[in-house]
Amino acid sequence: MIATVRKARRLEGEVRLPGDKSISHRALILGAIASGESRFRGLSAGADVRSTAGCMRALGVEVTESRVRGAGMHGLRAPAGALDCGNSGTTMRLLAGLLAAQPFTTELRGDDSLTARPMDRVVTPLREMGAAASWPPLAVGGRGPLHGIDYVMPVASAQVKSAVLLAGLFADGRTTIVEPVATRNHTELMLEAMGAMVLVDGRRVQVSPAERLASLDIDIPGDLSAASFWLVASGLISNARVRIQNAGTNPSRMKFIELLRDAGIGIEVEGAHKAGGEPVADLLVGAAAGLRPVTIDGAMAAEMIDELPVLAVAATQLPGTSRITGAAELRVKESDRVAAMAEGLAAMGADITALDDGWVITGPRHLEGARVRSHRDHRIAMALAIAGLLADGTTEIDDAESVDISYPGFFDQLESLC
Repeated sequence: MIATVRKARRLEGEVRLPGDKSISHRALILGAIASGESRFRGLSAGADVRSTAGCMRALGVEVTESRVRGAGMHGLRAPAGALDCGNSGTTMRLLAGLLAAQPFTTELRGDDSLTARPMDRVVTPLREMGAAASWPPLAVGGRGPLHGIDYVMPVASAQVKSAVLLAGLFADGRTTIVEPVATRNHTELMLEAMGAMVLVDGRRVQVSPAERLASLDIDIPGDLSAASFWLVASGLISNARVRIQNAGTNPSRMKFIELLRDAGIGIEVEGAHKAGGEPVADLLVGAAAGLRPVTIDGAMAAEMIDELPVLAVAATQLPGTSRITGAAELRVKESDRVAAMAEGLAAMGADITALDDGWVITGPRHLEGARVRSHRDHRIAMALAIAGLLADGTTEIDDAESVDISYPGFFDQLESLC
């Protein structure tokens, strides 16, 4: 599918975000090993979360669009074949942690993009815990009991942290993880809500083995990573006034909003409340004034890794030189996002130089519509769509259907706001 985007003269209206993808994955996985039935309103309908749901069904768990009938801590059954994780690295890595503790061996597979992504970073700590784990292909479980470990993570990754925490629920003794940078804490919050013993002290997270997890009944907040596209577009398009409803405002995800504010984009947070232990609010954003360039290093990059492609779009319109570094992880996502964004934005006239771990971007730069490639990466497709709203002429995005991975209806929402 080729999506066509034209320059927006205004942007106005309300946005209803898809359910937070990170939280949706965790709700399905933890609900599957809870005691009793969990209910979730607002689960992400994206392809990645559907992959997790399919894997849980293959493990013998009853899953519908809003309900998971938990099998308990020891009720999963061996799947008939390899689990299909599709394009979802979250599915593969989190399930590796859960299944490493099972008495059966499970193979986890995905599409070509996922197969090429690094899984040794999750295999290594699981092996330290005594699990049978190998890659490629990724296969885990089937060995004796696990033991708790103290693990210092070499690379910041909420997915790897979560995998080790899930394995730690089944281990003998406590499992402690030390992160180089604090990453999103959705797993910790959900485990605490389910009765698990989780201790957090700065970048140090500890989990104790659990006999039982309580079921959940929660509303899934709107996905703040999905909101990032509208935050950038609304801040840079004249006559913009957009309200983003029920966005998750977890402090571990708010660095991006703080950065946009520092760059001169006005974002108001209204109606703050909590849903299922997660902070939620409406975000109100309008056209910016007094724009300034941004500088990001490794610590900040890890906290907003999914938002960096659209931040690169914003940087093309900020006066001066923006440096976005410390994001080598973007090279091993669904695509090489550093190269993909440099290619796409350069084709549209941006002054952008790709680094090993990010970009140097000088603005403001007049963008022109062009034919660009998404590289079948949902975040690249959406980021280039926002660039298209800022560019003169027409922008055509190849393989734009990739947005369904995380944001079905993205282009419908875009059209309604314009």
